[in-house]
Amino acid sequence: MCGNVTFLYVSQTTLSLKLTSFWLRCNMNNWRQRVRQLKGETYALYLAYEDPRVPWYARLWVALVVGYAFSPIDLTPDFIPVLGYLDDLVLIPLGVLLAIRLIPTHVMAQCREQARRELAEGRPVNRAAAVVIVCLWLLSAAFVIYFVVWVVWIVA
Repeated sequence: MCGNVTFLYVSQTTLSLKLTSFWLRCNMNNWRQRVRQLKGETYALYLAYEDPRVPWYARLWVALVVGYAFSPIDLTPDFIPVLGYLDDLVLIPLGVLLAIRLIPTHVMAQCREQARRELAEGRPVNRAAAVVIVCLWLLSAAFVIYFVVWVVWIVA
């Protein structure tokens, strides 16, 4: 991905600037590739969820992981320094890894191939799943608001 760097004339400052630029470019390409791979794996998990050969406990875990990955609301908001992105960088990949291990390998291989084909054709859209996730978050928010109002009403 990132080849060797050769310099004809190099001073100390240009060397450090060029190496810094080189490593940032390599790391950004690596991150982009990993993000694309994670999106593909997440969509393959969604496809595996619909497969009847997957055990119920794996389906439950896949539903939780995919729902959290595609949810617009995080456990910790992204504006909190470090912790905001920690759940996206740690929890989702760990959840995907565990879900992949719970699914039979031949089923996951078929789902990966189907996900690769469908993602190459265009971005898949499942409006029903989006509506369900939004409704669950709205219901949760309504419950929290009701609980807070109830506590304030009882205490006051």
